[in-house]
Amino acid sequence: MPQDAEKVKDHFELFRGEEYTDMLARKKAEFENPHPAEEVARVREWAKTEEYKDLNFSREALTVNPAKACQPLGAVFAAVGFESTLPFVHGSQGCVAYYRSHFSRHFKEPTSCVSSSMTEDAAVFGGLNNMVDGLANAYNMYKPKMIAVSTTCMAEVIGDDLNAFIKTAKEKESVPQEFDVPFAHTPAFVGSHITGYDNAMKGILEHFWDGKAKTAEPLVREPNGKINFLNGFDGYAVGNLREVKRIFDMMKIDYTILGDQSDVWDTPTDGEFRMYDGGTTLEDAANAIHAKATISMQEYCTEKTLPFIANHGQETAAFNHPIGVEATDSFIMEAARLAGVEIPEELAKERGRLVDAIADSNAHIHGKKFAIYGDPDLAYGLAKFVMELGGEPTVVLSTNGGKAWAAKMEELFASSPFGANCKAYPGKDLWHMRSLLFTEKPDFIIGNTYGKYLERDTGVPLIRIGFPIFDRHHKHRYPVWGYQGGLNVLVTILDRIFEHMDATTNVPAKTDYSYDIIR
Repeated sequence: MPQDAEKVKDHFELFRGEEYTDMLARKKAEFENPHPAEEVARVREWAKTEEYKDLNFSREALTVNPAKACQPLGAVFAAVGFESTLPFVHGSQGCVAYYRSHFSRHFKEPTSCVSSSMTEDAAVFGGLNNMVDGLANAYNMYKPKMIAVSTTCMAEVIGDDLNAFIKTAKEKESVPQEFDVPFAHTPAFVGSHITGYDNAMKGILEHFWDGKAKTAEPLVREPNGKINFLNGFDGYAVGNLREVKRIFDMMKIDYTILGDQSDVWDTPTDGEFRMYDGGTTLEDAANAIHAKATISMQEYCTEKTLPFIANHGQETAAFNHPIGVEATDSFIMEAARLAGVEIPEELAKERGRLVDAIADSNAHIHGKKFAIYGDPDLAYGLAKFVMELGGEPTVVLSTNGGKAWAAKMEELFASSPFGANCKAYPGKDLWHMRSLLFTEKPDFIIGNTYGKYLERDTGVPLIRIGFPIFDRHHKHRYPVWGYQGGLNVLVTILDRIFEHMDATTNVPAKTDYSYDIIR
């Protein structure tokens, strides 16, 4: 046996042993019906050509590795941002296991979420009994202050009526009549996780503001001077929300974060398990109707929520995941205008420090070409910052970006000479991105963990920014918003550029004339 009890090998070493390499070689030869190595090499080279790219971009009925997730994932994200709230997904258990593991692998924290455990019988006869029993179990076992319900494909295909089911469950005393159970229909076969976030956030606000599904009187708005803040679906929620709070406190803005995930996904290890921690209080969620205005940091994450808020009399402002100097300037100035406050000198100093850092390092980024992919707001924010740094976002791809996003990207490209040869690709997937990496030949990719396979396949170095980040730890703890966040993104980009420089200049007497101590 290749293992020794005195020295147990991990998989890095174990599967390189002779016994395993022989076994895998025999498996390939005897069971996988492989093509000749020469033919494999020929097709691999052909798949890098313009001809193949044209064929790749002509496909209509097939998606290969989309850079998005499904609606219920976003609904769970929205729900955990409220005080002692348990996300409840009406659908199958396996779906919920995916949402929990996806968040836990990114944030390195447990993520609480339950399911109505629909199976074959519920798919035929409907999931009412699952809802009745599930709400009763969730309420009694986990003691939440609110249960936020969303749906998976199964419940949506058969047409389960959440409003009716929840009312029936209350009549059957699964939960008290006055207990808060907001809901949103989040069919996973349309839209993406940002759509699910939007639907769920609107559903929660609608619940509190519009009479709790006609079981209470709608709230009457009495305007005050507060500002509501929506972060949208954000893989940097822990660091970003704490940075925004710091900025707002510095500016003396009276604010409410609508959906605050910064504590529940960053709990301490001190002997106490916190199933719920922090979050927007239910009282604040209800009273948010009285605010003067609401700011959304991600326009395409709040396409339904912001109009809903505006229809209740508030002024609204939307940004596109603002990163860097100019984008942060716009956010800070708009927040100051809406709140009627002055921008403090300390923030001006922070701005100056970011400008200074860019000036120090700009030469290493200027003229480099980047391929960016991610959610539409993040892709826009990163492209804008890359152009601010003197880089060229040659390829910007968003699977869940639409025509409006693409038009906005083209306007951004037209605003700077660094956008002259750049193009946006809405609705495309990472197999499209693979073709573009071979034909457009960017210097770096910016995207989430799944880009590591593109890096391995194409040789284009990956800069990890986005969601999810599974193979690096604790990135979510650092902001990418604000001037400090812009500095963090700048350092992330620079570190990968310098790592690549070192890796390609380290052969003695051949390339090490550029293997420098000082960069």
